[in-house]
Amino acid sequence: MRVVDLRIEDVAFGGKGVARAQGKAVFVPYTIEGELVSAEIVREKKQFAEAEPVEVKQSSPNRVAPQCPYFGRCGGCAYQHIDYQHQLAIKWRQVRDALQRIGKLKDVPMLPIIPSPRQYAYRNRITVHAQDGTIGFFRRDSHQLIDVQRCPISRDEVNRALSELREQKHVRDGHYALRTTSEPRVFSQVNDEVAQALRDLIIDLVPPNQDLLVDAYCGAGFFAKALLDKFERVIGIDWDRFAIAAAKENATEKETYIAGDVEHELTANLTALSRQVSERKESDLREMTLVVDPPATGLSANVRKAIVDLAPTTLIYVSCDPPTLARDLRDLDDQFTIDSVTPLDMFPQTAEIEVVVHLRTKSPPATR
Repeated sequence: MRVVDLRIEDVAFGGKGVARAQGKAVFVPYTIEGELVSAEIVREKKQFAEAEPVEVKQSSPNRVAPQCPYFGRCGGCAYQHIDYQHQLAIKWRQVRDALQRIGKLKDVPMLPIIPSPRQYAYRNRITVHAQDGTIGFFRRDSHQLIDVQRCPISRDEVNRALSELREQKHVRDGHYALRTTSEPRVFSQVNDEVAQALRDLIIDLVPPNQDLLVDAYCGAGFFAKALLDKFERVIGIDWDRFAIAAAKENATEKETYIAGDVEHELTANLTALSRQVSERKESDLREMTLVVDPPATGLSANVRKAIVDLAPTTLIYVSCDPPTLARDLRDLDDQFTIDSVTPLDMFPQTAEIEVVVHLRTKSPPATR
């Protein structure tokens, strides 16, 4: 393989620096825009190439020493070599660029990124893997395990659980979820402080005195229960029956939680559910708030169509993947106006980004 000198021009979503050589993009991990690096080309395709850094010849003023001895080998973190304020700037720019490039959106109303109060020791859970006596995480771009004694981005309670696991004499091969608490094992955000900021943001975005909230991909009701005071009725939908069971445990009379496929419930059953909530005329049933918090794959084409058909007055889209978010917003652009886009740094030191988009349905054109 050949070694080339490259000037890093940008940092792409996913965390790799982007340079250009012989007319094609070259992706180099653990670099920062503006740096001059020597890198070995390890994979070459027709339109792009991938390289591994050999030497940083001119370093960025934003380069810092990583706090984790496994950084560069472990596949978890991508940004420990970058100071935190610059990590935030990179992530904010990546969200804007994805919405403009993939979503074809102009004049994106970006708000400042919400930072994490903790840049390390923030994760309230991790999943480690055990195989042949090795306990740890997978190497970057590999299924080979690295033996890990401590994870610096995880909270002390999680690292204590990791130490206890490692102290066992015979750990069976498999996957082990280590958590700060023994609460029901349903999906929850890994960063408690930013999760609270996320919930507070959504509370502020949703108008009061409404009839109906539909919380799709609701989990155990993290958003729905925080918004109860603003609605006469709340419907939560999630495929995870354990999460729905947790949501039902302390549910009030105004709450309905459904264990089912979001696509099916939105496309087939939501009109009927709405009629159960209100005796108003059909046009008024559209005056609802819809919160969607899908997995990284985003919304399916059928769910996007259902949202357009439902035309909720307010739509809150919570995303953990800017590219699929951009794709979905492009399909929703004719029906909705974007009021604001707010990135949140739920996962410092990693390439992951959380985004909240506040949309309103467009008013129908006036008829003469």
